[in-house]
Amino acid sequence: MFIAVVTAALAILGPSQTTRLVSYDEAVRCAGLTQAASELEGGESRYGRALYDAALYWSLAAMQAATAAGRDPTLAENDQTRARLDSVRRLSTGEADARAVLVRCRQKTPRLG
Repeated sequence: MFIAVVTAALAILGPSQTTRLVSYDEAVRCAGLTQAASELEGGESRYGRALYDAALYWSLAAMQAATAAGRDPTLAENDQTRARLDSVRRLSTGEADARAVLVRCRQKTPRLG
């Protein structure tokens, strides 16, 4: 189901919306961190909604990078899931490095709304 949503969103966004290339590893790392932060924050606040938007963007970027690299979509989705689970643990314990990378990922996220 998730893959179908991502595939549909990629079709809507298309390559014309891409402003810069990022590596697959960076996209997966940012997807995991923003997804985890979004889950931990919730969607009720402005910050929570911004995290949700960033998570969506990075998830799509990771899938697009996976496609460009010829990676299997199911394995790419599994990479994101592992990154999210690891990031939940790291952010929940207040790890400074995880917070710093999250800030950098958010800074690289285009305005979506």
